[in-house]
Amino acid sequence: MKSELERRGWTQLDLASILDRPVAAINEVIKGKRAISPEMAVALGAAFSIPAEEWMARESAYRLSLVRSQDLETVRKAKLYEFAPVKEMERRGWIPISDSLDQTETAVCRFFGIRHLSENVVPQALARQTYRALEFTGVQTAWLRRASQFAEILNVRDFDHDRFVAALPQIRQLASSLELVGAVPRILAELGVRLVVVEALPKSRIDGAMFWLGPSKPVVALTLRYDRIDWFWHTLAHELFHIVNNDQESIDTNLVGETKNQILDAVEDRADRQGAAWLIEDGKLDSFIVRTKPFYSKVKIIQFAKRIGVHPGIVNGQLQHRREVGWHANREMLVKIRDILTTVALTDGWGKTVTLKENEL
Repeated sequence: MKSELERRGWTQLDLASILDRPVAAINEVIKGKRAISPEMAVALGAAFSIPAEEWMARESAYRLSLVRSQDLETVRKAKLYEFAPVKEMERRGWIPISDSLDQTETAVCRFFGIRHLSENVVPQALARQTYRALEFTGVQTAWLRRASQFAEILNVRDFDHDRFVAALPQIRQLASSLELVGAVPRILAELGVRLVVVEALPKSRIDGAMFWLGPSKPVVALTLRYDRIDWFWHTLAHELFHIVNNDQESIDTNLVGETKNQILDAVEDRADRQGAAWLIEDGKLDSFIVRTKPFYSKVKIIQFAKRIGVHPGIVNGQLQHRREVGWHANREMLVKIRDILTTVALTDGWGKTVTLKENEL
């Protein structure tokens, strides 16, 4: 409409007089604040000698362009939410809460250490081999990034692979009682292994992970998704043997429990078997099963656990894994460890958030 006015040298006041309408109404139509009604289209058609149908078509095209602009915003927001679990990250205090899409996208990029969403969010030091990197979901990547941020700020001794392997028997001794769980982070730190605890994000299904911040900077990250002693020790053992084997990045899901992952590649299967055997030698557990099956009384499990130097819950957990006892058997042996571990390990989750400095993000 503005161009038609200029072509004729008319002002808005002129058009208002011609149409016998308030100037304010004409101004709102020109600015797009008021839609062109059928009545107005007919009047404009008469004033400019342009069919009313064309005025209605122009109005429709303009309104559609506004909707499309909003739709582009929706597409952009959907892409961001697919990239990362934005709302959960806000809830956990990983990024600030904002009503501005620009600010939220900037915060997400800063969290991942990237400039824009098209970049690879997994640093090279954390990346799996190509065929395995495709397995990362946005939720898992966010969790991994948070774990790596925490691991970066931990002060530990220099890591030496041979010294670490030689100390495995010492670490194994800590599995004998519930009280010794609290010593695990300190012992690992003395060996150059960073242990962090980051509560799992919904739908991540992560039990733990092992990755390297550098050639000699191994990290073990746990979710404590199942708060029980057998879960803790089996998951920890699994990750420790990834370090023993110098494996690449590994995010491990459903290691323990009724939904245990039955499809493990060779690397994961090796760590799984080695970790289980480290806690309870296969021969000793096999012998116990042969002598005891099917009468696995609590007394016999406790006596066997004491003889081999592990908590009874670890024995019960392995018997469950082998389907020798049901998942609900001897649940009282599967004692909780979260409150013990999270008081001594660097922890994020369960209402506890550590605010990281800008240079730590």
